[in-house]
Amino acid sequence: MDVAHEGASARPIDRWFASYSDDHRNATNQRVHVFAVPAILWTVIALLWCIPPGPFKPGIWAGLAMFGAWLFYYRASRPLGLGMLAVFVAMAALTWWLQRALGTQVLLWLAIAVFVVAWIAQFLGHKVEGRKPSFLTDLVYLLIGPAWVLSKLYRRLGWRW
Repeated sequence: MDVAHEGASARPIDRWFASYSDDHRNATNQRVHVFAVPAILWTVIALLWCIPPGPFKPGIWAGLAMFGAWLFYYRASRPLGLGMLAVFVAMAALTWWLQRALGTQVLLWLAIAVFVVAWIAQFLGHKVEGRKPSFLTDLVYLLIGPAWVLSKLYRRLGWRW
């Protein structure tokens, strides 16, 4: 699907992906993103999970953030929204399990370490690419990255998004 040339008739998500893809043409940078973007997404969930919940159950802040992000994805594309829901459920389950197995303090340090390593990888990928990260022009690209990676999986499976 060549969305870069669809013009004004393209869905907003198609335009976001076309713009995001312009900053991610290098194969090495794309491979880095396929691993680093989901890792960063998980770290954000884990870091939010570690915020003391007050009168609520652990994970409430991560759950609220995932729900807000899911609304964005679902409005942009139902198939991507459903896929991101599956991603969020899997990442929440992993985070819940890690917190129970390791404790909140270890989960926090693990998330920080993965966050730093994944962002270093991202910036190295962009150095290879020779282009700055998309989110430096618009913070919405922080939400577009995970959906872009999922759309690559959808294309590989022959699914429409």
